[in-house]
Amino acid sequence: MKQTIFVVEDETAIQELYMYTLENEFNCRCFDSGEPFFDALSKIIPDLILLDVMLPGEDGFTILSRLKSGKTTAHIPVIMVSAKGDEISKVKGLNMGADDYIAKPFGILELTARIKANLRKNDKTVEDGITYKDIVIDFLKHQITINGMAIQTTLKEYNILCLLCANAEKVQERELIFAKVWGEHYVAETRTLDIHINEIRKKLAAAKSNVSIKTIRGVGYILS
Repeated sequence: MKQTIFVVEDETAIQELYMYTLENEFNCRCFDSGEPFFDALSKIIPDLILLDVMLPGEDGFTILSRLKSGKTTAHIPVIMVSAKGDEISKVKGLNMGADDYIAKPFGILELTARIKANLRKNDKTVEDGITYKDIVIDFLKHQITINGMAIQTTLKEYNILCLLCANAEKVQERELIFAKVWGEHYVAETRTLDIHINEIRKKLAAAKSNVSIKTIRGVGYILS
């Protein structure tokens, strides 16, 4: 399943470079200012943020300050990206809580390596599985147990539950679930996801799990 990266960058050419570089490995969404970025952030929490310093409206440092002061966003790794390669700007960004700082122009290989390194540092899952409350997902056995009892799932149900557990207590947009589980270019009826979620709910209930999947109307689902 692809991880999601939000990019805040106002130059179209650089947005296109990000999309071209990252689209094969990540779900990448670009925003040209803070307003649409925070609007999207209220619906989904990305795995990493690439944040330019020089932006229209709120600059990158102001946006970074808002991110690091928010309860639901403080943990998101942020890589500052700017033409300002001077030491003062770099130190300011890092002191404000940025996880990394890259000066333009940057190499594509370096950018990709920095992204992957910061994602590894922030990865809350273990290499062989995920645990959330009474749900244990074993990647090596491709098995899900609830309260110690193995449950049978389809491949899609397994991947959906992996995604929800890895992002527990964070809303996952319907479009993102489709992109990560079915593939970015998959076209399906809305009911397709609803049916899979309902089946997972039945299996959670049958296993007497204290975990629930809540519907956020018009947005997606959240595991809690």
